[in-house]
Amino acid sequence: MNLDEYKNYKEAYVKSLSDAKTTGMKFTSVSGEPVKGLYDPDDIADINFTEDLAFPGQFPYTRGIHTNGYRGRIWTMRQFAGFGSPEDTNERFKYLLKNGQTGLSVAFDLPTLMGVDADDPLSEGEVGICGVSISSLADMEILFNEIPLAKVSTSMTINSPAAMIFAYYLAIAKKQNIGFEKLRGTLQNDILKEYIAQKEYIYPPSPSMRIITDMIEYCTAEVPQWNPVSVSGYHIREAGSTAVQELAYTLADGFAYIEACIERGMDVDSFAPRISFFFNSHLDFFEEIAKFRAARRIYARRMKEKYGAKNERSCWLRFHTQTAGCTLTAQQPENNIVRTAFQAMAAVLGGTQSLHTNSMDETLALPSEKAVKIALRTQQLLAYETGIINTVDPLGGSYYVESLTNKMEEQANKIFDEIDSLGGVIPAIESGYFQKEISDAAYQYQKELERKEKFVVGVNEFVEENEKIEIPILQVSPEVEVKQKERLAELKQSRNIGAVQNSLNEIDAAVRDGKNLMPVFITAAENYVTLGEMVNQLKVHFGAYEETVVF
Repeated sequence: MNLDEYKNYKEAYVKSLSDAKTTGMKFTSVSGEPVKGLYDPDDIADINFTEDLAFPGQFPYTRGIHTNGYRGRIWTMRQFAGFGSPEDTNERFKYLLKNGQTGLSVAFDLPTLMGVDADDPLSEGEVGICGVSISSLADMEILFNEIPLAKVSTSMTINSPAAMIFAYYLAIAKKQNIGFEKLRGTLQNDILKEYIAQKEYIYPPSPSMRIITDMIEYCTAEVPQWNPVSVSGYHIREAGSTAVQELAYTLADGFAYIEACIERGMDVDSFAPRISFFFNSHLDFFEEIAKFRAARRIYARRMKEKYGAKNERSCWLRFHTQTAGCTLTAQQPENNIVRTAFQAMAAVLGGTQSLHTNSMDETLALPSEKAVKIALRTQQLLAYETGIINTVDPLGGSYYVESLTNKMEEQANKIFDEIDSLGGVIPAIESGYFQKEISDAAYQYQKELERKEKFVVGVNEFVEENEKIEIPILQVSPEVEVKQKERLAELKQSRNIGAVQNSLNEIDAAVRDGKNLMPVFITAAENYVTLGEMVNQLKVHFGAYEETVVF
């Protein structure tokens, strides 16, 4: 077919498409972006294969960071685990490892996330409810009892008090006579997204950035296989952002951490290979795949062209993915198994290195063992039964996917310009820019649901009247809080109070002198200084953050 024949053929087809009957649904992505009825070579005419796509494992890594994809290594299968007491979660860890999980992912309760001890009045009613309760090294010793840290990769979802929790983890490694160089895992430790979306912050942005930079510097020298920051778009998306907002805001945060380390005097290639990312896999199958591919390309280009990275690993955007918790429904919860499977497949086709699949009951409570097993089996079915791992980037070259990838990169670059015009990420946070943009996007999506321009099965369409939920729900006993308080009281009676005070004084001195805080945190951990005590000691110097009100 010559060019004229192609044009005539396309014109005829487009006309027939416009005249064809439709369902009347709104043909836009979940993010509200219009989707054409047909994509063809004209939509990717501007793509330069070697500069924009290349082969998997080649710059700019649009098609993946590894040459042979999952043929060489299947993604790490993680399930978020943490509830009740450290004993409860330790038992769940062992259950998951026994059933084929290849990495641990720790969820902490709200008091721990906020740097508050179990015996603090603010913790009442929340101890062990949404994750495991950790107040001291004594709790951490139980949490990882008989867990071989040198053989298991551990991810910890903790942000504001991440440095202290990591200090407990390192103290456990020392007790197991494991060299820090053997430890593998990831701390979320992404404080910027807390101000933007999740709101579990303690200190103002600037001192928080100092702590994170200290941690990156320390890990680069002492814990070389550890990822000290997992820059998280997940919570930005859960707060109601669009896919492109998640993409742009997450990468902007990541670039802010990289720039802080460069300003500290660190060589970009010394730390960048251990910066990782964490994305949400939402409902729109192709939009999510394009998001992941665009993220790799944007990151690789920025690392090489702006920050002067010479090590190819510094240009690799490595990421963990979690299926979208905000898409789970209390209505007809079994449908969540199907939603999660589609979202997991999008993450895999997008090239994720690690994956967590949500359990069907998570919108109702912490997941039961049965629900967790189904979620894990979902990943195993994808890996071993569907055939999607057989070839690398199987959607590469798709007119629609490549066009959408290009569009998301263009839109993200416009958002970067907006953030730069505000003075960067921290000034944008302090002005309320991110919060307002996400709020507007969430409102727009909710209006589409209410107008039935978008559908959620079982919620605004295909609703079952008088539905009865008949799945087992995990309940955390009030005894957990009682026992955690008792353990903490016993610890405070038995520990060396002089050593505790010395450690707090050392933290004071390190803050004043501008020294790296990690060594003094580790010593404090070994002296059984509690999480709340360390956090409060820093508050003396850093204060507490209050968010700007945005209407």
